[in-house]
Amino acid sequence: MRPVRRRSTETSGGGDFPPDALCPLWFSFLLPVLICVLASTACSKGSSSTPSGNTNGVAAKASAPEPAAASAPAVDPGPLPQIDSKRAFQYIKEIVGFGTRPMGSENHRKLENYITSHLKGDQVEDDVFNVDTVEGKFPVRNIIAKYPGGKDGIIVIVGHYDTVYSLRNDGFVGANDGGSSTAILLEYANQLRGKKRDGYSVWLVWTDGEEAVRQWTQTDSLYGSRHLAEKWEKDGTLKKIKALLVMDMIADADLNIDRDSNSTAWLLDLVYEAAKSSGMQSHFYGATGAIEDDHLPFVKRGVPSADVIDLEYGYNNVFHHTPQDTLDKLSPRSLEIVGNTTLEAIRMLDRR
Repeated sequence: MRPVRRRSTETSGGGDFPPDALCPLWFSFLLPVLICVLASTACSKGSSSTPSGNTNGVAAKASAPEPAAASAPAVDPGPLPQIDSKRAFQYIKEIVGFGTRPMGSENHRKLENYITSHLKGDQVEDDVFNVDTVEGKFPVRNIIAKYPGGKDGIIVIVGHYDTVYSLRNDGFVGANDGGSSTAILLEYANQLRGKKRDGYSVWLVWTDGEEAVRQWTQTDSLYGSRHLAEKWEKDGTLKKIKALLVMDMIADADLNIDRDSNSTAWLLDLVYEAAKSSGMQSHFYGATGAIEDDHLPFVKRGVPSADVIDLEYGYNNVFHHTPQDTLDKLSPRSLEIVGNTTLEAIRMLDRR
């Protein structure tokens, strides 16, 4: 969701082989003896695919190794979870009503109060700190709502609530980019509160400072998630996290969730199986590429993580980070697909 993220041209139907890794045509004309010698040797894969779309920078690959893939748990015979997508969409309308919401702004503070007002009675913690950026010092606040479970472990759902600082004077309201992630977490809270879960505890985290202040770099981005990952590493929380899911740009009316190669493979597969249980898998993984988002600080520390994001926002990503990121581009149906799939993924994680 930021200009430096690179998207490959691979699709889900193309498997793991990028176009430039195909065996050359002249190979079929080699002498039979050479064919016999090489018959047991496969053509090597390319180490990377040709970038397309946004190319202002290169998305950093996560350094943590992928855990071994595991088969998905059996489908729960009970009814599939259902969010209230109309209510979630209404949240986006109200959030957009605050206007642009970058770190340090009055509208940002209004949104913080809006979020916490919907969490009254829940167990809520703040991760508050100050950050020194290229545009000066800013207060940063991660808001964490905790819903206890009977199993030992935590599932974390993350979504950012800030909008782009550099677009603060351009009328950028971030309906999809910042609004949809804020809203869907509020709806998850509605589904989780009031009862102790049989499975893992679920923590919802509204991260702050996800967007770059000036231009996306490793130091000018992900302020909230980088701080929280470091904090949780020091206090031992990271060891308890069974899975972390990031929600980002998930209300696009033309929904197609990317398969992010920086995410944990088995967790992406589990999300796909969750979508498949309700027949919504066609909205997932039509394109593959490396994406930089709030999951990276956790991936790099070995936490199984998945970025649930539709990076292609409008044809050729024309609405991304522009004043045209408005409500008319979004759909309650997309919120329903992502929301129900995520809740089903949580149920599947509980059974692992």
